[in-house]
Amino acid sequence: MKILYTNFHANDGGGHVTYLMSLLRALGDVDITVATPASSRLYRYAKALAQASPKRTLHVRHQTYISRIQHMLPEVRQLRRDIQRQDYDLIHMNGSADHRHIMLACLGLTKRPALVFTKHNDHSVTSIGNRLRARLGTDHIIAVSDYVRRLLQASSYRRKPITTIRHGIDLQRFQPASMAQRTAKRRELFGDYHQELIVLGSTGGTDFDKGWLDLVAAVGQLPLPQKRRFRIVVAGALPNQEKRKQVAAAGMLDQVLFPGLLDDVRPLFHAFDMGFVLSYREALSYACRETLAMGLPVLVSDVGGLPENLRHGVEGWVEPARQPHKILPHLRQIVDNPAQLASMGVAARHWSEHNFDLPTFVEATRTVYAQALHRR
Repeated sequence: MKILYTNFHANDGGGHVTYLMSLLRALGDVDITVATPASSRLYRYAKALAQASPKRTLHVRHQTYISRIQHMLPEVRQLRRDIQRQDYDLIHMNGSADHRHIMLACLGLTKRPALVFTKHNDHSVTSIGNRLRARLGTDHIIAVSDYVRRLLQASSYRRKPITTIRHGIDLQRFQPASMAQRTAKRRELFGDYHQELIVLGSTGGTDFDKGWLDLVAAVGQLPLPQKRRFRIVVAGALPNQEKRKQVAAAGMLDQVLFPGLLDDVRPLFHAFDMGFVLSYREALSYACRETLAMGLPVLVSDVGGLPENLRHGVEGWVEPARQPHKILPHLRQIVDNPAQLASMGVAARHWSEHNFDLPTFVEATRTVYAQALHRR
Protein backbone atom coordinates (compact mmCIF):
# COMPACT_ATOMS: atom_id res chain seq x y z
CA MET A 1 0.00 0.00 0.00
CA LYS A 2 1.14 3.52 -0.81
CA ILE A 3 -0.06 6.31 1.52
CA LEU A 4 0.24 10.10 1.50
CA TYR A 5 -0.10 11.76 4.92
CA THR A 6 -0.90 15.48 4.95
CA ASN A 7 -0.80 17.99 7.80
CA PHE A 8 -1.05 21.78 7.47
CA HIS A 9 0.56 22.91 10.76
CA ALA A 10 3.61 25.03 10.06
CA ASN A 11 4.94 25.10 13.62
CA ASP A 12 4.44 22.87 16.66
CA GLY A 13 1.33 20.95 15.62
CA GLY A 14 0.56 19.57 19.08
CA GLY A 15 -1.29 16.26 19.16
CA HIS A 16 -1.38 16.02 15.37
CA VAL A 17 2.36 15.34 15.41
CA THR A 18 2.11 12.67 18.11
CA TYR A 19 -0.75 11.03 16.21
CA LEU A 20 1.03 10.93 12.87
CA MET A 21 4.41 9.91 14.28
CA SER A 22 2.71 6.98 16.05
CA LEU A 23 1.43 5.79 12.68
CA LEU A 24 4.71 6.43 10.87
CA ARG A 25 6.68 4.40 13.41
CA ALA A 26 4.18 1.53 13.37
CA LEU A 27 3.58 1.23 9.60
CA GLY A 28 7.12 0.29 8.62
CA ASP A 29 5.82 -2.09 5.94
CA VAL A 30 4.00 0.69 4.05
CA ASP A 31 5.32 3.05 1.36
CA ILE A 32 4.66 6.44 2.99
CA THR A 33 5.06 10.07 1.95
CA VAL A 34 4.52 12.93 4.40
CA ALA A 35 3.61 16.34 2.92
CA THR A 36 3.87 19.09 5.53
CA PRO A 37 5.55 22.52 5.86
CA ALA A 38 9.33 22.31 6.26
CA SER A 39 9.06 24.62 9.28
CA SER A 40 6.88 22.16 11.18
CA ARG A 41 7.80 19.84 14.03
CA LEU A 42 6.25 16.98 12.05
CA TYR A 43 8.66 17.60 9.16
CA ARG A 44 11.64 17.53 11.54
CA TYR A 45 10.48 14.38 13.36
CA ALA A 46 9.54 12.50 10.18
CA LYS A 47 12.86 13.42 8.53
CA ALA A 48 14.73 12.07 11.56
CA LEU A 49 12.72 8.84 11.44
CA ALA A 50 13.45 8.43 7.70
CA GLN A 51 17.18 8.94 8.27
CA ALA A 52 17.18 6.47 11.16
CA SER A 53 15.35 3.84 9.08
CA PRO A 54 17.06 3.82 5.66
CA LYS A 55 15.67 0.39 4.70
CA ARG A 56 12.04 1.48 4.83
CA THR A 57 10.22 3.64 2.26
CA LEU A 58 9.48 6.94 3.98
CA HIS A 59 9.61 10.21 2.08
CA VAL A 60 9.13 13.65 3.65
CA ARG A 61 8.56 16.71 1.49
CA HIS A 62 7.75 20.37 1.99
CA GLN A 63 4.14 21.27 1.31
CA THR A 64 2.12 24.28 2.43
CA TYR A 65 -1.67 24.65 2.49
CA ILE A 66 -2.35 28.39 2.22
CA SER A 67 -5.91 29.61 1.70
CA ARG A 68 -5.10 32.79 -0.26
CA ILE A 69 -5.99 32.11 -3.87
CA GLN A 70 -2.66 33.26 -5.35
CA HIS A 71 -0.87 30.64 -3.25
CA MET A 72 -3.58 27.99 -3.12
CA LEU A 73 -3.89 27.35 -6.85
CA PRO A 74 -0.17 26.58 -7.41
CA GLU A 75 -0.16 24.39 -4.30
CA VAL A 76 -3.20 22.44 -5.50
CA ARG A 77 -1.64 21.97 -8.95
CA GLN A 78 1.55 20.70 -7.33
CA LEU A 79 -0.40 18.24 -5.19
CA ARG A 80 -2.39 17.05 -8.20
CA ARG A 81 0.78 16.35 -10.18
CA ASP A 82 2.26 14.48 -7.22
CA ILE A 83 -0.90 12.38 -6.74
CA GLN A 84 -0.98 11.44 -10.42
CA ARG A 85 2.74 10.72 -10.59
CA GLN A 86 2.98 8.71 -7.38
CA ASP A 87 -0.31 6.84 -7.81
CA TYR A 88 -1.11 6.75 -4.08
CA ASP A 89 -3.63 4.17 -2.91
CA LEU A 90 -4.80 6.33 -0.01
CA ILE A 91 -4.43 9.86 1.33
CA HIS A 92 -4.87 10.49 5.06
CA MET A 93 -5.67 14.14 5.85
CA ASN A 94 -5.52 15.70 9.31
CA GLY A 95 -6.90 19.25 9.12
CA SER A 96 -9.35 21.43 7.22
CA ALA A 97 -6.66 23.20 5.16
CA ASP A 98 -4.95 20.07 3.82
CA HIS A 99 -8.38 18.42 3.43
CA ARG A 100 -9.47 21.33 1.19
CA HIS A 101 -6.32 21.16 -0.91
CA ILE A 102 -6.55 17.40 -1.41
CA MET A 103 -10.24 17.62 -2.33
CA LEU A 104 -9.45 20.19 -5.03
CA ALA A 105 -6.39 18.30 -6.25
CA CYS A 106 -8.40 15.10 -6.70
CA LEU A 107 -11.42 16.59 -8.50
CA GLY A 108 -11.96 14.89 -11.83
CA LEU A 109 -9.18 12.31 -11.46
CA THR A 110 -10.07 9.13 -13.30
CA LYS A 111 -8.22 7.12 -10.67
CA ARG A 112 -8.59 8.80 -7.30
CA PRO A 113 -6.97 7.53 -4.09
CA ALA A 114 -9.15 6.61 -1.14
CA LEU A 115 -9.51 9.67 1.10
CA VAL A 116 -9.48 9.34 4.90
CA PHE A 117 -9.90 12.34 7.18
CA THR A 118 -9.17 12.41 10.92
CA LYS A 119 -10.97 15.10 12.90
CA HIS A 120 -8.64 16.00 15.75
CA ASN A 121 -10.57 18.95 17.21
CA ASP A 122 -14.06 19.91 18.35
CA HIS A 123 -14.56 22.81 15.94
CA SER A 124 -17.87 23.11 14.11
CA VAL A 125 -18.31 21.07 10.92
CA THR A 126 -21.44 22.76 9.56
CA SER A 127 -19.86 25.29 7.18
CA ILE A 128 -20.21 25.22 3.40
CA GLY A 129 -16.55 24.20 3.17
CA ASN A 130 -17.18 21.19 5.40
CA ARG A 131 -20.22 20.20 3.36
CA LEU A 132 -18.14 20.30 0.17
CA ARG A 133 -15.27 18.35 1.71
CA ALA A 134 -17.66 15.74 3.10
CA ARG A 135 -19.26 15.25 -0.31
CA LEU A 136 -16.29 15.56 -2.66
CA GLY A 137 -13.19 14.75 -0.62
CA THR A 138 -13.97 12.06 1.94
CA ASP A 139 -14.45 8.29 1.89
CA HIS A 140 -14.08 7.59 5.62
CA ILE A 141 -13.77 9.74 8.75
CA ILE A 142 -11.87 8.94 11.94
CA ALA A 143 -13.15 10.62 15.10
CA VAL A 144 -10.68 10.73 17.99
CA SER A 145 -13.47 10.49 20.59
CA ASP A 146 -17.16 9.72 20.82
CA TYR A 147 -17.74 13.41 21.48
CA VAL A 148 -16.18 14.24 18.10
CA ARG A 149 -18.13 11.41 16.48
CA ARG A 150 -21.40 12.99 17.68
CA LEU A 151 -20.37 16.32 16.14
CA LEU A 152 -19.71 14.59 12.82
CA GLN A 153 -22.97 12.65 12.93
CA ALA A 154 -24.84 15.96 13.26
CA SER A 155 -23.23 17.26 10.05
CA SER A 156 -22.91 16.40 6.36
CA TYR A 157 -20.26 13.85 7.29
CA ARG A 158 -23.00 11.56 8.62
CA ARG A 159 -23.47 10.28 5.07
CA LYS A 160 -19.98 8.74 5.16
CA PRO A 161 -18.60 6.00 7.45
CA ILE A 162 -17.38 7.39 10.79
CA THR A 163 -15.14 5.36 13.12
CA THR A 164 -14.06 6.36 16.62
CA ILE A 165 -10.39 5.54 17.22
CA ARG A 166 -9.01 7.02 20.42
CA HIS A 167 -5.32 7.79 20.69
CA GLY A 168 -2.98 4.90 21.38
CA ILE A 169 0.00 5.45 23.66
CA ASP A 170 3.35 3.71 23.44
CA LEU A 171 3.23 2.11 26.87
CA GLN A 172 6.87 1.05 26.62
CA ARG A 173 8.01 4.66 26.20
CA PHE A 174 5.57 6.09 28.73
CA GLN A 175 6.07 4.22 31.99
CA PRO A 176 5.89 5.23 35.66
CA ALA A 177 9.09 6.73 37.04
CA SER A 178 11.34 4.79 39.36
CA MET A 179 12.01 6.25 42.79
CA ALA A 180 15.52 7.22 41.66
CA GLN A 181 14.19 9.02 38.55
CA ARG A 182 11.55 10.78 40.62
CA THR A 183 13.99 11.96 43.28
CA ALA A 184 16.57 13.15 40.75
CA LYS A 185 14.11 15.19 38.68
CA ARG A 186 12.38 16.74 41.69
CA ARG A 187 15.70 17.69 43.26
CA GLU A 188 16.81 19.22 39.93
CA LEU A 189 13.67 21.37 39.73
CA PHE A 190 12.94 22.15 43.36
CA GLY A 191 16.06 21.47 45.41
CA ASP A 192 16.24 19.48 48.64
CA TYR A 193 12.85 20.78 49.77
CA HIS A 194 11.12 18.66 47.08
CA GLN A 195 10.03 15.96 49.53
CA GLU A 196 7.60 18.39 51.16
CA LEU A 197 6.03 19.46 47.87
CA ILE A 198 2.97 18.33 45.93
CA VAL A 199 3.71 18.86 42.23
CA LEU A 200 0.85 19.32 39.75
CA GLY A 201 1.95 19.16 36.12
CA SER A 202 0.72 19.59 32.56
CA THR A 203 2.34 19.06 29.17
CA GLY A 204 -0.70 20.40 27.32
CA GLY A 205 0.62 23.89 26.64
CA THR A 206 0.22 27.40 27.98
CA ASP A 207 -2.62 28.74 25.80
CA PHE A 208 -5.39 30.46 27.76
CA ASP A 209 -7.94 27.85 26.70
CA LYS A 210 -5.85 25.07 28.28
CA GLY A 211 -7.26 26.19 31.63
CA TRP A 212 -4.02 26.03 33.60
CA LEU A 213 -4.61 29.52 34.99
CA ASP A 214 -7.74 28.17 36.71
CA LEU A 215 -5.58 25.75 38.67
CA VAL A 216 -3.17 28.58 39.51
CA ALA A 217 -6.12 30.62 40.79
CA ALA A 218 -7.44 27.69 42.83
CA VAL A 219 -4.11 26.99 44.55
CA GLY A 220 -3.77 30.73 45.17
CA GLN A 221 -7.02 30.67 47.19
CA LEU A 222 -5.76 28.08 49.69
CA PRO A 223 -4.69 29.09 53.19
CA LEU A 224 -0.98 29.97 53.17
CA PRO A 225 0.30 26.75 54.86
CA GLN A 226 -1.54 24.61 52.29
CA LYS A 227 -0.71 26.89 49.36
CA ARG A 228 3.01 26.65 50.07
CA ARG A 229 2.91 22.86 49.62
CA PHE A 230 2.03 23.08 45.92
CA ARG A 231 4.11 23.63 42.81
CA ILE A 232 2.59 23.84 39.32
CA VAL A 233 4.58 22.93 36.19
CA VAL A 234 3.24 23.86 32.74
CA ALA A 235 5.23 22.78 29.67
CA GLY A 236 4.73 24.58 26.37
CA ALA A 237 5.50 27.92 24.77
CA LEU A 238 6.67 30.39 27.40
CA PRO A 239 3.71 32.51 28.57
CA ASN A 240 3.37 36.14 27.60
CA GLN A 241 3.24 39.09 29.97
CA GLU A 242 -0.54 39.00 30.31
CA LYS A 243 -0.51 35.40 31.51
CA ARG A 244 2.34 36.08 33.91
CA LYS A 245 0.34 38.98 35.37
CA GLN A 246 -2.48 36.57 36.15
CA VAL A 247 -0.04 34.24 37.89
CA ALA A 248 1.28 37.18 39.89
CA ALA A 249 -2.25 38.29 40.78
CA ALA A 250 -2.86 34.87 42.33
CA GLY A 251 0.31 35.24 44.39
CA MET A 252 1.84 32.25 42.64
CA LEU A 253 4.90 33.57 40.77
CA ASP A 254 7.29 31.58 42.96
CA GLN A 255 5.23 28.40 42.69
CA VAL A 256 4.67 28.04 38.93
CA LEU A 257 7.42 26.69 36.66
CA PHE A 258 7.55 26.97 32.86
CA PRO A 259 10.12 24.56 31.35
CA GLY A 260 9.25 25.60 27.77
CA LEU A 261 8.63 23.42 24.71
CA LEU A 262 10.17 19.97 25.08
CA ASP A 263 10.89 17.34 22.44
CA ASP A 264 10.68 14.64 25.09
CA VAL A 265 8.28 15.29 27.97
CA ARG A 266 8.85 11.99 29.79
CA PRO A 267 11.63 13.19 32.15
CA LEU A 268 9.39 16.06 33.24
CA PHE A 269 6.65 13.64 34.24
CA HIS A 270 9.08 12.12 36.76
CA ALA A 271 8.69 15.21 38.94
CA PHE A 272 4.86 15.15 39.01
CA ASP A 273 2.54 13.82 41.71
CA MET A 274 -0.52 14.49 39.58
CA GLY A 275 -1.41 15.80 36.14
CA PHE A 276 -4.10 18.20 34.97
CA VAL A 277 -5.83 19.10 31.69
CA LEU A 278 -8.43 21.79 32.44
CA SER A 279 -9.08 22.85 28.84
CA TYR A 280 -12.09 24.88 27.76
CA ARG A 281 -12.34 22.76 24.60
CA GLU A 282 -10.62 19.48 23.82
CA ALA A 283 -11.28 16.60 21.44
CA LEU A 284 -9.48 13.97 23.57
CA SER A 285 -5.93 15.02 24.68
CA TYR A 286 -2.69 13.15 24.21
CA ALA A 287 -1.33 15.02 27.23
CA CYS A 288 -3.99 13.46 29.45
CA ARG A 289 -3.46 9.93 28.17
CA GLU A 290 0.33 10.17 28.39
CA THR A 291 0.04 11.39 31.98
CA LEU A 292 -2.18 8.47 32.92
CA ALA A 293 0.24 6.06 31.18
CA MET A 294 3.04 7.46 33.34
CA GLY A 295 1.09 6.26 36.38
CA LEU A 296 -0.24 9.65 37.47
CA PRO A 297 -3.84 10.60 38.29
CA VAL A 298 -5.24 13.47 36.25
CA LEU A 299 -7.66 16.30 36.99
CA VAL A 300 -9.64 17.14 33.83
CA SER A 301 -12.44 19.49 32.86
CA ASP A 302 -15.79 18.16 31.70
CA VAL A 303 -15.48 19.40 28.12
CA GLY A 304 -15.30 17.62 24.78
CA GLY A 305 -13.77 14.16 24.90
CA LEU A 306 -11.74 14.70 28.09
CA PRO A 307 -14.11 12.71 30.35
CA GLU A 308 -13.65 9.70 28.04
CA ASN A 309 -10.06 9.34 29.26
CA LEU A 310 -10.71 8.27 32.85
CA ARG A 311 -13.23 7.38 35.54
CA HIS A 312 -14.08 10.09 38.03
CA GLY A 313 -12.69 9.28 41.46
CA VAL A 314 -10.65 6.30 40.21
CA GLU A 315 -7.88 7.48 37.86
CA GLY A 316 -8.53 11.15 38.54
CA TRP A 317 -11.32 13.68 38.70
CA VAL A 318 -13.66 15.40 36.25
CA GLU A 319 -14.80 18.92 37.17
CA PRO A 320 -16.55 21.80 35.36
CA ALA A 321 -14.34 24.03 33.24
CA ARG A 322 -13.64 27.66 34.20
CA GLN A 323 -14.62 27.12 37.85
CA PRO A 324 -11.52 27.23 40.10
CA HIS A 325 -13.66 26.94 43.24
CA LYS A 326 -14.71 23.43 42.13
CA ILE A 327 -11.05 22.37 42.25
CA LEU A 328 -10.46 23.53 45.84
CA PRO A 329 -12.00 20.47 47.58
CA HIS A 330 -9.64 18.17 45.67
CA LEU A 331 -6.63 20.29 46.60
CA ARG A 332 -7.57 20.23 50.30
CA GLN A 333 -8.14 16.48 50.11
CA ILE A 334 -4.71 15.99 48.52
CA VAL A 335 -3.00 18.03 51.24
CA ASP A 336 -4.76 15.98 53.93
CA ASN A 337 -4.00 12.65 52.25
CA PRO A 338 -1.25 12.90 49.60
CA ALA A 339 -0.80 9.10 49.65
CA GLN A 340 -4.05 8.74 47.70
CA LEU A 341 -2.27 10.07 44.62
CA ALA A 342 0.04 7.06 44.56
CA SER A 343 -2.83 4.57 44.72
CA MET A 344 -4.77 6.47 42.05
CA GLY A 345 -1.59 6.48 39.95
CA VAL A 346 -1.48 2.68 40.07
CA ALA A 347 -5.09 2.64 38.85
CA ALA A 348 -4.18 5.11 36.10
CA ARG A 349 -1.42 2.88 34.77
CA HIS A 350 -3.65 -0.20 34.93
CA TRP A 351 -6.40 1.66 33.05
CA SER A 352 -3.89 2.78 30.42
CA GLU A 353 -2.64 -0.76 29.83
CA HIS A 354 -6.19 -1.92 29.15
CA ASN A 355 -7.43 1.05 27.11
CA PHE A 356 -4.58 2.97 25.47
CA ASP A 357 -2.76 0.16 23.70
CA LEU A 358 -0.83 1.44 20.66
CA PRO A 359 -1.08 -1.76 18.55
CA THR A 360 -4.87 -1.64 18.94
CA PHE A 361 -4.89 1.97 17.72
CA VAL A 362 -2.73 1.09 14.71
CA GLU A 363 -4.76 -2.00 13.80
CA ALA A 364 -8.02 -0.04 14.00
CA THR A 365 -6.52 2.57 11.66
CA ARG A 366 -5.42 -0.16 9.22
CA THR A 367 -8.99 -1.48 9.26
CA VAL A 368 -10.32 1.97 8.31
CA TYR A 369 -7.82 2.11 5.47
CA ALA A 370 -9.01 -1.27 4.18
CA GLN A 371 -12.64 -0.17 4.38
CA ALA A 372 -11.90 3.10 2.58
CA LEU A 373 -10.03 1.28 -0.19
CA HIS A 374 -12.89 -1.19 -0.56
CA ARG A 375 -15.43 1.64 -0.65
CA ARG A 376 -13.36 3.50 -3.22
